[in-house]
Amino acid sequence: MKTIYSLLIITLLGTSVYAQKNVDKILKELDSKTTYYGNIAQTIWDYAEMGYKEVKSAALLQKTLKDQGFKITTGVAGIPTAFIAEYGSEGPVIAILGEYDALPGLSQQAVAEKKSAGADAGHACGHHLFGTASAAAAISVKEWLEKTKTKGRIRFYGCPAEEGGSGKVYMTREGLFKDVDVALHWHPSSVNAANPGAALANKSAKFRFYGVSAHAVGAPEKGRSALDAVESMNYMVNMMREHIPQEARIHYVITDGGKAPNVVPNYAEVYYYARHNNRNVVIDIFDRMVNAAKGAALGTDTTMEYEIIGGTHELLPNHILQEIMYKNLVATGGYIYDEKELQFANEITKSLGLKELNTSYSEAVVPYKENSRAYGSTDVGDVSFTVPTVGMGAATWVPGTPAHSWQAVAAGGTSIGTKGMMVAAKTLSKTAIDLFSNTEIIAKAKKEFETRRGADFKYIPLIGDRKPALNYRD
Repeated sequence: MKTIYSLLIITLLGTSVYAQKNVDKILKELDSKTTYYGNIAQTIWDYAEMGYKEVKSAALLQKTLKDQGFKITTGVAGIPTAFIAEYGSEGPVIAILGEYDALPGLSQQAVAEKKSAGADAGHACGHHLFGTASAAAAISVKEWLEKTKTKGRIRFYGCPAEEGGSGKVYMTREGLFKDVDVALHWHPSSVNAANPGAALANKSAKFRFYGVSAHAVGAPEKGRSALDAVESMNYMVNMMREHIPQEARIHYVITDGGKAPNVVPNYAEVYYYARHNNRNVVIDIFDRMVNAAKGAALGTDTTMEYEIIGGTHELLPNHILQEIMYKNLVATGGYIYDEKELQFANEITKSLGLKELNTSYSEAVVPYKENSRAYGSTDVGDVSFTVPTVGMGAATWVPGTPAHSWQAVAAGGTSIGTKGMMVAAKTLSKTAIDLFSNTEIIAKAKKEFETRRGADFKYIPLIGDRKPALNYRD
């Protein structure tokens, strides 16, 4: 009996060693392609295409995946730049999310000093790295599946317009994730971290007011100012801030306030965001904002309409998956700046008003922390309420760099961004391989997912039934 048991242990151990050798070989091959994937990311950085207009960026990623044997489905969810790339025909489905949209009005120069914009858009959130690393991981996992003859399907989801366009919400609403077992994602950052994700739910809309034009001096009594309506709404919403949960956030910008001071504006528009870590609170705040807009129109004798622009759920964490992701990030580790990178990083640090560069954030991994505070929002939130989802951040920016800054654009266009991107690619690869190797993890993650989401949960997108605003950047 002991002999049989010993043989079983040896067999399992041998299988484990064999599998690990394959993992090590795959990751070594991935590492050897750093320059190749860095060039792809740099090309997308150069394209700098805004949401729903990422035609060249999406095409490049599609070609990269197709050349590696992935089946490509384009134009999903009614979005020309959204696509799915899949390898495998049976077994568990692991999704890896990828983004590739840029932000408007940011300098596109990889230099350590602020320059005038000089470009329509810039990759200030590192999505050129996001999409490339995710594609690299998908290819790496596909190669492992082939070598080990493991049953499994690896999918890359090409997700456009995360920046204000809620691209993944439309993809979720379309049911594109309904047969996925686990979804993996990552995001560029100034640190290496894999804590349970936290993100705020949000809902955004443009409120448009219509009045009557008139000469502001010659016939003011005949005018009805749409700008007065916008300012009235803003005043009421600003007073409302005292009477909402303190964790909530409201942002707005007047996008059109008239053209000349001596003309009563017959049209004005204000763009609002509402955020909180619970979507139901966001819905309540948004409904109160709508009432403020209606009151503003009534009080100024104007008319009002509003258009939902975006809306996302908060991020639903999964601790079972997160511990696996963290373990793999620690095993991958960070990276060391070379002399040129160190000089660049020190200059960026000075531009941020920091006393000195703290390289520990790029060289190591932030210790695991279960309760992370949410500050931003992401359309990954909707995916996380549909399928067990896990993510991480990699140090693609100089420590201390905020997202959506010229410093983020600059670092993302250098080898610093590429090094951080490869940390993410390797960690995603390891995590997917762990899941394919041990499907019990998937089962446990699904159980936690159902418990956290709640038995009575019904997915209702905050964007309602609106179609993708494919021209919303115009």
